[in-house]
Amino acid sequence: MKNVLADRIALVTGANQGLGLEISKKYLEAGASLMICARNEALLEAARRELTVLVGPNQRVFAMPADVSAEVDVDALISETLRQFGRLDILVNNAGVYGPKGAIEEVDWHEWMRAIEINLFGSILMCRAVLPHFKAAGRGKIVQLSGGGATNPLPMISAYAVSKAAVIRFIETLAEEVRTRRIDVNAIAPGALNTRMLEEILEAGPAKVGQIFYERSVKQKENGGAPLNKGADLAVFLGSSLSDGITGKLISAVWDPWGTLPGHIKELQGSDIYTLRRIVPKDRGMTWGDDL
Repeated sequence: MKNVLADRIALVTGANQGLGLEISKKYLEAGASLMICARNEALLEAARRELTVLVGPNQRVFAMPADVSAEVDVDALISETLRQFGRLDILVNNAGVYGPKGAIEEVDWHEWMRAIEINLFGSILMCRAVLPHFKAAGRGKIVQLSGGGATNPLPMISAYAVSKAAVIRFIETLAEEVRTRRIDVNAIAPGALNTRMLEEILEAGPAKVGQIFYERSVKQKENGGAPLNKGADLAVFLGSSLSDGITGKLISAVWDPWGTLPGHIKELQGSDIYTLRRIVPKDRGMTWGDDL
């Protein structure tokens, strides 16, 4: 996918470490210029310096501290991006947190709500801010990072699970709102990553996150987890013209054959493939439940 993002301007949130930083590196390799943001200013500046080494001819990288859940920060971030580049082509919503860990009636309610603010409201605020510019330009790409909580229950990590499931339904809904505007909106399930969020789970311990999830996380750390580059490569694909017409989907970087999807545009459009849906008995080979 060399140069598939040449001359494109991308904004990546939560880009100071982990997957966000890896996506930023891949975007530079693909030819894009970047605005990166995160809350931790020191880590963000370190990331900017690391990325600057990768900048090629006609590419630029800027960094701006921002809290995506704060509307004033989001508006300032978009304004500064447009001031520096004159336009914006791609939004990568990567910023996210696990939030509090433990039984719902025992966790700190303000921390629980804070996770919702960052993961869900922050993603929505970013989309709201870029959409007028995408619509005026007649094109745009929104790439949303998801997680296991979107498709599976995560006992003891409920704020994360709820926010990730909700943001996927938002992405599916937004995709329909802008389907005729040449704005593609998709989400990525990057797989189980060995990042700072895994360390949070291990530090919390089985009493806070549950024995099963804790043991799975220990094995994940031992096995290395899903490679960061898989999710980053999918983010490049979804930000490029290679994915034009693919929208409203939750795509697994590890398990789905996303490189072949351009050959299945007609099958994907208007179908519920790669979307959240309710499972009914006949989906599992049952004959009951269809009497009406």
